[in-house]
Amino acid sequence: MARTVELLAKNIFKGVLVAEFVGIWGIYILFNKMNISQDFRQTMSKKSPFILEVHYQSIRTSGMYGIREQDQEKYLKSKS
Repeated sequence: MARTVELLAKNIFKGVLVAEFVGIWGIYILFNKMNISQDFRQTMSKKSPFILEVHYQSIRTSGMYGIREQDQEKYLKSKS
């Protein structure tokens, strides 16, 4: 009985560890794509503005300024 509980606990731990790894990897890929592609940021502004806002805040915290303004300027030019 104790061995099965221990085995179950190990499997749950492994599952949680894999889920965290996949989540962190996905966040890294999303951040990297938003960091590189202005077009992707425009897509994100339509689909998930909250995620884009978090991206802008994290970039501003790291010391990079003017990305949001460049994006807004491009969006306004593309609309007219």
